[in-house]
Amino acid sequence: MEERMIIARNIKRMREASNYTQDSVATFLGIGRSAYSNYEAGLRELPLEHMEKLADLYGCDAYMMYEENLDLVENMLATAFRVDNLTASDMEQVATFKKVVKNSLMMDSMLSK
Repeated sequence: MEERMIIARNIKRMREASNYTQDSVATFLGIGRSAYSNYEAGLRELPLEHMEKLADLYGCDAYMMYEENLDLVENMLATAFRVDNLTASDMEQVATFKKVVKNSLMMDSMLSK
């Protein structure tokens, strides 16, 4: 499968598992819904800066956007944070929190070696 289509499939799965709309994710990224829709459809390449923001929002590493193994993606989504009616500001706070947790877990892992 083409890389752009893998990313498209994964960001759509992540968005749906988190119960976000395309419009809310687009607003979080600071782009229009139609631009975001093109990323999910695989019509346009997702810029790295957006990929990094989405990784923070979904609490994963950016490389998960490239993951071809659906089982790995589904396992990551099992812990998706689902809340309705979040504003872009709320989503920024969720992304910041998840980034802190992800970095803390990584540091704990490194220290325990």
